[in-house]
Amino acid sequence: MSTREVDVREVDTREAAAGRTQGAAATGRELTYVYAVGRDDPALRRTVGRLSGVDGHGLRLIDAEGLVALVSTVPSDVFGERALRVLLEDLTALEAIARAHHGVVDAAFAETVVLPLRLATVYSDDSRVVAMLTEERRRFEELLEGLDGHVELGVKVYADPGAAEPAADPPRPAAASAPPSGPGRAYLAQRRARRRRTEDLYRTAGDIAAEATAVAGEFARARAVHRPQQGELAGRAGENLTNEAYLVAVGEVDRFRERVGALSRRAPGVHVEVTGPWAPYSFATPDTTGDEVGS
Repeated sequence: MSTREVDVREVDTREAAAGRTQGAAATGRELTYVYAVGRDDPALRRTVGRLSGVDGHGLRLIDAEGLVALVSTVPSDVFGERALRVLLEDLTALEAIARAHHGVVDAAFAETVVLPLRLATVYSDDSRVVAMLTEERRRFEELLEGLDGHVELGVKVYADPGAAEPAADPPRPAAASAPPSGPGRAYLAQRRARRRRTEDLYRTAGDIAAEATAVAGEFARARAVHRPQQGELAGRAGENLTNEAYLVAVGEVDRFRERVGALSRRAPGVHVEVTGPWAPYSFATPDTTGDEVGS
């Protein structure tokens, strides 16, 4: 399975903060950073033995109620609330944490289904993780059952007026019947024609986006709609009009890619991008945000 490409600028700081420890952490304490929850599985135990997590900290498992949490022991002076508040302002450090976090999740998901937890989900100690697994056991088991054998695929639709072929100019009338013209009038005519082409392109892109949603829906068990990406986050030229994720059975991935990706050939200047497969971040992340650490 491909490793999910993570760009730190995709990490909403408010979402990352929601997964932090609440309250102030006492300097020098050790905390428990949780990456994901899964079933107790030999493949998962082998994965833990060959990976490291955030800041190079080793991975281990915490068991409870037939479930396991993939965790690292981390220092509170880096991962306590006050320290994280500063850390989240450092894009370089945040990118490293995001890559390590998603790297652990993806490696685990390549072996067995797991539920990713939010970036920087930290508990005061292992006993709090055990309590979380015990309290949420039924919900976790239902999520794991529903996601087993499925992956996440992304679908993004772009409109790029610069890549669209300009419409052919109509034949010019004979000189005797041509209306008076000049550079100014020609410029305005070109602007009107360009605006019409752009409007037509966006209408076409909207139609293709709707068709992409319909086609993807034939294969998907669930759909999640995300904010379109802008600027460098968009990843390619043009405007990202739609940014959706689909939960797809592993056996349907190739057909999904072929059918949805083929829509890119429908119109110049409109691109349909299929990404993944990923661990099902859009469908699996439980609303678990850590607990208070210190005072």
